[in-house]
Amino acid sequence: MPIKESELILNPDGSVYHLNLKPEHVAHTVIFVGDQNRVSRISKYFDSIEFETQKREFKTHTGYYKKKRITVISTGIGPDNIDIVLNELDALVNIDFKTRQIKDKLTSLKIVRVGTSGALQDDIPVDSIVLSTHGLDLNGMLHAYKIDGIRSPDIEKAFVEQTNWHSEKASPIVVKGSESLQKTLDSDTIYKGLTATAGGFYGPQGRVLRLAVQDAELNSKMDNFNFNGTKITNLEMETSAIYGLSKLLGHDAISLNAIIANRVLGTFSKDPGAAVENLITYTLNKLTE
Repeated sequence: MPIKESELILNPDGSVYHLNLKPEHVAHTVIFVGDQNRVSRISKYFDSIEFETQKREFKTHTGYYKKKRITVISTGIGPDNIDIVLNELDALVNIDFKTRQIKDKLTSLKIVRVGTSGALQDDIPVDSIVLSTHGLDLNGMLHAYKIDGIRSPDIEKAFVEQTNWHSEKASPIVVKGSESLQKTLDSDTIYKGLTATAGGFYGPQGRVLRLAVQDAELNSKMDNFNFNGTKITNLEMETSAIYGLSKLLGHDAISLNAIIANRVLGTFSKDPGAAVENLITYTLNKLTE
């Protein structure tokens, strides 16, 4: 049965609604960034750019780096935006826009997040790189989908117990990243661990300006969380949503973050731009080795 126009919305030119992209605009290797200005910071290294567009915060450049075709997309901030980007990106490669039918042969994309984050362990210095072996969903967006087959229940149970997680909050979800992409992007110079994904920047990440938070000790509880040696390395707003939706849709995804702050020590990078630039070149070179 064709997908209704109200469910898969296309623009008058045939591009998908939010991303403003057509299927031919998307490479099978995709880099996600939050900041739209970071798209050109990556594509400036390309040998050539074949396509570029922007609608709202969603900016896309597709081109070639060392003969590898790569698409860079800015997602904006937060799991709600990831929901838009990943569903539309999957539609671009796995739904026939003319017939509105799911294709018989599905395409699996390789998705790499290049982001920034704050470390939750005192031994992870600012300006370092963290690779997320797992995403810990604290925001609840993934609960809109049938997710039983992608979860890591043992880690989830340990997290709920160790943090005394409030029963009125969305239950935490832990999703493992792509093992194949981890092998591609790993090295002995980066840190690895579980990345927590909050649904906001202030209260959901324990920041207090004028509003009190439900659990003032949650960050320190996350600092101390340990499941058979797995610790929570950092806290941000996208990774778990990327991992969950990618796994449900059959794509490979991994998240890399430049650590620009250490929440435990209260320190911030002296040159966050350089830290991001280092992560960009690291990622591009690893993808083309």
